[in-house]
Amino acid sequence: MFPSRGWPLPRPRSRSEWVISVFVHENGATRCVDRVEPSWLDPASRVTLWADLAAPTPEESRLILADTFKFHPLAVEDATSEIHHPKVEAYDEYLYLILHGIALEEREHGFATRDVDFFLGRNYLVTVHDGLSRSIAKLRDMCDRHQHILAEGPIGLLHRIVDSMVDHYGPEIDAIEQRIDEIESEAALGSRETLVRQILTLKRDLSSLRRVVIPQRDAVGRLARREFALISDEMAYRFRDVYDHLVRLSDEAMLFQDRVTGVLEVHLSTISNRLNQVMKVLTVMSTIFLPLTVLTGMWGMNILLPVFPGGEAAQFWWIGAIMAVLSGSMLVLFRIKRWI
Repeated sequence: MFPSRGWPLPRPRSRSEWVISVFVHENGATRCVDRVEPSWLDPASRVTLWADLAAPTPEESRLILADTFKFHPLAVEDATSEIHHPKVEAYDEYLYLILHGIALEEREHGFATRDVDFFLGRNYLVTVHDGLSRSIAKLRDMCDRHQHILAEGPIGLLHRIVDSMVDHYGPEIDAIEQRIDEIESEAALGSRETLVRQILTLKRDLSSLRRVVIPQRDAVGRLARREFALISDEMAYRFRDVYDHLVRLSDEAMLFQDRVTGVLEVHLSTISNRLNQVMKVLTVMSTIFLPLTVLTGMWGMNILLPVFPGGEAAQFWWIGAIMAVLSGSMLVLFRIKRWI
């Protein structure tokens, strides 16, 4: 099934870009190796194996996932795809999970996540991601220096990674809440024309958060309920803590979405009230000038009209006085009726 001397690892493309990393914990010690021995994949082996694939090429994925570990073709196809919703699937000898971490490098473009694929066996864990997972990078850098990371087995390692991924949601949630508080303050004033765009962008971010967190909550919940024989009672308790954290995140996402909807309604209502105020002033001015326009139009006609006492020099002042009386009377009437 496997080469007799083990499977050699492809070399990294550069020193800073480690494509494939393999760690082995045996006899109380963890070391980084450059090949996978076939005996390590035996469920009866006392070796704990972690193979991390960071942005592998299709050929590398096929070589490791399909040819070496003999994972199901559908699972391999999902692992090499770019976008999938969080889920957990059980196969004969392993579990396949898809979970999401926060992608902070894309925050200027809105909320974004990156999926991480896990293949969990009795004595091994295989992770596949795009190379930008902070949780995996942190554990990978510490793995050969801290023996306890792999000492608890692949399930303990899986819990550490998932717990770290979920913890990284905290700062992003706090940032979203701060954005909502700022927008709420500005929405009451209704002075910014671009606020609607910001609110709609925030609603899109919250929708993306819910689309990721809720399926992820359900996937981790299956691990916490011990639906799978690989998960022991102790590990189920640990995953239950992660599940509770995801429940809080999903509840906060729903609460934030309701708040943003309310902010949008307040902002639109404020803009509508301001528009009504402007229209009221314009309507009052138009109503006042309507009789004045009629009056000046009539006295501007090129026909003989009745004249007021005082001769030709007094006619202008008579017309001006009548216009002032009409304007004042209308303003008083509007005030009595509380139109202004």
